[in-house]
Amino acid sequence: MSPGAAQPNAAQRIGAQRRLAVVIGVIALALLSMAAALSLGSRTLSPAHLFDILASRGDALERDVVLLLRLPRASAAFACGALLALAGTLLQVLLRNPLADPFLLGVSGGAAVGALGALLLGLAAAAPLFALGGACVASAFVLAFAFSGGWNTYRVLLAGVAFSSGFGALVGLMLTLAPAAQVQGMLFWLLGDLSGAGSGNAAAWAVLAVTGAIALTQAGALNVLALGDDKARSLGVPVTAIQLSLFVVAAGATVAAVLIGGSIGFIGLLVPHLLRLTGVHDHRLLLPLGALLGGALLTLADTVARSAAAPVELPVGVVTALIGVPALIALLARPGSGGRR
Repeated sequence: MSPGAAQPNAAQRIGAQRRLAVVIGVIALALLSMAAALSLGSRTLSPAHLFDILASRGDALERDVVLLLRLPRASAAFACGALLALAGTLLQVLLRNPLADPFLLGVSGGAAVGALGALLLGLAAAAPLFALGGACVASAFVLAFAFSGGWNTYRVLLAGVAFSSGFGALVGLMLTLAPAAQVQGMLFWLLGDLSGAGSGNAAAWAVLAVTGAIALTQAGALNVLALGDDKARSLGVPVTAIQLSLFVVAAGATVAAVLIGGSIGFIGLLVPHLLRLTGVHDHRLLLPLGALLGGALLTLADTVARSAAAPVELPVGVVTALIGVPALIALLARPGSGGRR
């Protein structure tokens, strides 16, 4: 066999080994994030102690803390991060913009206006319902603009920026008018807060399962769509139908994530770039790995948020940015990453 024929096989083997290492690493990080979330808090548990509690051999009070408080919150954080990563990955392909993230759609702003409006009216119990309404209205407006006269990437970007700016102005007005006693709670919601997220676990995982399944069925078409609309059409891909369905999936995943934890930024932007920098480009692998990595990163960030300055709890959105920004910059600065020649 000639050297020229052997080299592609060697390159393929190296690529396969690298992808396998990434898969193993992401799965290990996901498991580690859940273990850390269950172990760390006002009282730190050793791995052996945690295992005893999970095996129903520990103290009853500690078991209640782990199973009734920490586990539901960690599970909700993982689902929220997975939804944000899934939405970010889809939008970066659909919009062909590396800066696209879930909140580009104005969903976060619409939900914030709804939730803060409910708080201002003294309807705190109905805040999730108002947030859902605001998020759905924002998604519907952007969706209508996106497909009026056919899919137009620039129209989507401009509509998202316009609605986000408008909702941001309304949020600023509400914060100005709000009583001082309500401002801190509003700011926590705007910066991301998972303290009450455990109650929506079942719904969060159901949305994640549905959106993830739809996205995975279109993963092969996404690989072709990344080459350009014209190329995809020439290969027989129903471009408009796929764009519409995946745009709805991304919007639905974002709405669900916002309802779970408020406005938690950076996960949807960071995760796809982290995986692509490791050489993962096939969406059949990128989507599930992105969901796992997004869930792991947000679970770890939430663990830091509730443990680092205990008993004071930090906004998780602040933690994701403080951790994510240097991580992304460090990866971009590596030789061969595309960030430095």
